[in-house]
Amino acid sequence: MFSSVARVTSRRLAAGRSIPSAVATTQFGVRFFSDGSHDDFAPKRKPVADEDQAIKMIDDHVKSNPVMLYMKGNPSMPMCGFSSTVVQILKKEGVDFSSVNVLDYPQIREGVKKYSEWPTIPQLYVNGEFIGGCDIITQMHENGELKEVFEEVGSGEKEQSK
Repeated sequence: MFSSVARVTSRRLAAGRSIPSAVATTQFGVRFFSDGSHDDFAPKRKPVADEDQAIKMIDDHVKSNPVMLYMKGNPSMPMCGFSSTVVQILKKEGVDFSSVNVLDYPQIREGVKKYSEWPTIPQLYVNGEFIGGCDIITQMHENGELKEVFEEVGSGEKEQSK
């Protein structure tokens, strides 16, 4: 039932010796993990060297995308409730938007707060203008103001994650 590697690993553990890093034990038995994968499968991210570069990158994003969302996670998998709420509102409004996962870019995460002079994330920009965070976006959605803002955009681009 056990593979030969599993038997050796079990004996090593019983003897109090260490096991290779690619092997882990759980309450369900022994699991094997790869030490890594080929670079072709690694995420492709542009490194952000400093705050000035981050601010310039944010300015480029905001000016070149009609609807830009800085969020935690991505639209298909938000990593916080506030980001999830904003994504759901944007989808209900039927608007196409671009997004940046600030969890992947610490310099962008801090830079966007300085850029907008707003302390929280998510942050929504429409036509280069800062609209607000989750509470403001929710309120604007509920009273119909957000729909008016998006009518001015006329965005025909598909949702994009950067």
